[in-house]
Amino acid sequence: MVMIAARFNGPERSGNGGYVCGLLAEEHGAQGPVTSMLRLPPPLDTPLSWEHAPAGDGPAEVRLETHGGAVVGTAVAGELVREPVPFADDATIEAGLAAYPGFHHHPFDRCFTCGTAREDGDGLRLFTGPVGDGHTAGPWDAHPDFAVDGVIPLPIAWAALDCPGGWAADFSEHTMVLGRMTAEVLAPLEAGVRYHASGRLDERQGRKFLTSTALYRPDGELVGRAEQVWIEVDPAAFA
Repeated sequence: MVMIAARFNGPERSGNGGYVCGLLAEEHGAQGPVTSMLRLPPPLDTPLSWEHAPAGDGPAEVRLETHGGAVVGTAVAGELVREPVPFADDATIEAGLAAYPGFHHHPFDRCFTCGTAREDGDGLRLFTGPVGDGHTAGPWDAHPDFAVDGVIPLPIAWAALDCPGGWAADFSEHTMVLGRMTAEVLAPLEAGVRYHASGRLDERQGRKFLTSTALYRPDGELVGRAEQVWIEVDPAAFA
């Protein structure tokens, strides 16, 4: 059994997409990238269960299901196909932070990753703003309250790789939720480090926005990357 605690929300009444995708990836346990797909808004404070599909002729699949058998999300071994978003230096992440649109309008201001209504140690407070050419950037101070023995758990690392992509597609103009995320954490994320987060809008296909994100150490070491599909939704459905 697994339960998504209410603090790990994206929209007010459903789970943060990156966090839930990270839970799925952690349960899958593949070495290398994992692709997680969300099929329903992940319910909060609700008992859920894991199902493991046999590999057969394809990749083994993990499913997160309600007790009624509805599939909340799935995970399989994945592949990253685009070039990583490049490193953003100190001046660029500070410029992105200053330009963060969420300070003025935010569809989900209590989002665990990027919500402005969350306090340090409660939410990640990862604020990435536009820095030109479809890119976002901003700093993320990995708070010790999120760490276990000094290391940030995988679902929280995936949450940090989530919203910089949504802001590259501009949440302030398009209310979106995460549909699919392929990610890989390349090195343990450590508490107390100021990571450099960046996002990029790669393509739009109608209501779908394809984005990429990355996390770097201050010295330019790439420690995590992701590719995402965001789906534009009616904001009233998540009010």
